[in-house]
Amino acid sequence: MEEPKDLTRAEEEVMQALWKIEKGFVKDILDMFPEPKPAYNTVSTIVRILEKKGFVDHNAFGKTHEYFPVVSKDNYSKSYVKTFVRGYFSNSFKQMVSFFAKEENLSVAEMEEIVKTMQKEIDKQKGV
Repeated sequence: MEEPKDLTRAEEEVMQALWKIEKGFVKDILDMFPEPKPAYNTVSTIVRILEKKGFVDHNAFGKTHEYFPVVSKDNYSKSYVKTFVRGYFSNSFKQMVSFFAKEENLSVAEMEEIVKTMQKEIDKQKGV
């Protein structure tokens, strides 16, 4: 599968709403936004842009459209993280983890949990 294109912040906010509701009309997407809500036309325009980018598709009901995500949140997240690691950490997850461990003042408990998660994945990949 090809990597999804990058989203602007506004596009990502609309996608986050659509991923939560799974499908809906512009009004339904708008209802997911906190106050002050963006304008109806703004959300409508962003949804059409997302459709052109291949993130969203629709079912037509007369003149209204019910939109649904074509790209899953999981697939977008994976692509986003890969791009992030490539752009900021020379494509090294080790550098990224080291950065967050040092810069974000992770607690011992958080670091131990990360180590446990990594060990489970190592055991799984080794077939242990």
